[in-house]
Amino acid sequence: MNVPKIAILAPVPEYEEDWSHIKADYTRLLGDQATFIDWTKADDLSGFDLVTPLLAWGYPRDCPRWFALLDRLEADGIPVSNPVSILRWNSDKSYLAELDAAGIPSVPTLVSDALDADALDHARAHFAVDTLVVKPPISGGADGTFRLTLGDDIPDSVAGQRMMVQPYVPTIAEEGEYSLFYFGGNVSHAIIKRPAAGDFRVQEQYGGYEAAVTPPAAAADLAQRALAATASITGAGTLAYARVDILRDGDGVFRLMELELIEPSLFLRFAPDNGAAFAEALLATAGTKRSPASGGLMPDGNRR
Repeated sequence: MNVPKIAILAPVPEYEEDWSHIKADYTRLLGDQATFIDWTKADDLSGFDLVTPLLAWGYPRDCPRWFALLDRLEADGIPVSNPVSILRWNSDKSYLAELDAAGIPSVPTLVSDALDADALDHARAHFAVDTLVVKPPISGGADGTFRLTLGDDIPDSVAGQRMMVQPYVPTIAEEGEYSLFYFGGNVSHAIIKRPAAGDFRVQEQYGGYEAAVTPPAAAADLAQRALAATASITGAGTLAYARVDILRDGDGVFRLMELELIEPSLFLRFAPDNGAAFAEALLATAGTKRSPASGGLMPDGNRR
């Protein structure tokens, strides 16, 4: 039996974020059988046993191409981890409203079909705050995300666009954002992410930094309930990988910020097994197990 061929969808060459360290992680775990393919040029994936979008960074910048790719993967019946139905559902952050309706508290959100000053005034009155955060419903890496205080102009890049509007929660800077990681349905590790001084974005490209953490019990419970609600809503089974981002609000309530099921940074350097459970869970999609000790892949899961 042949070792499976894995296609990892990757950013376009001109994408500005450095992903070389993550590529090195996946190469270490998956070996030479992993091929990195510019997601915009993934025209024929029929020769692969498994496709994963784990590095398809920047897909929100070309949504029509992204959704067309998902349609093609689904039509061709190629094993995808996570499933195409989950990738499609998770692409637009309107899923947060579905989870909220299922009893999973999220950061309060209004959606403006065409962001303007009236929409901001309405949101400030609705949330009883002066400072708001606006972000595109389809976005990643804090692209198009802005913090707007009273009197700030709407940036030209998002004015008139469909946008999510949320109250700014100061605890993002005071405490940070928790991320919990699950592989094959099992918790692997957790980190706390904090923004640089004066910023609110926790991403590394904006000066954010992270550390290993044991999450508060209430945060861990919320993460588990969010994944269970996702399974109930979508009908999906156990996911190969999931990252759950959680924030504690000013009243001490833990709230879901995002459920990252497409192309999350997994911060495997904080995983106690250095990512072995991740590799096992990913390859289970193709009916294959990996020998963590060997660094290679075996179709029967035996050590070599």
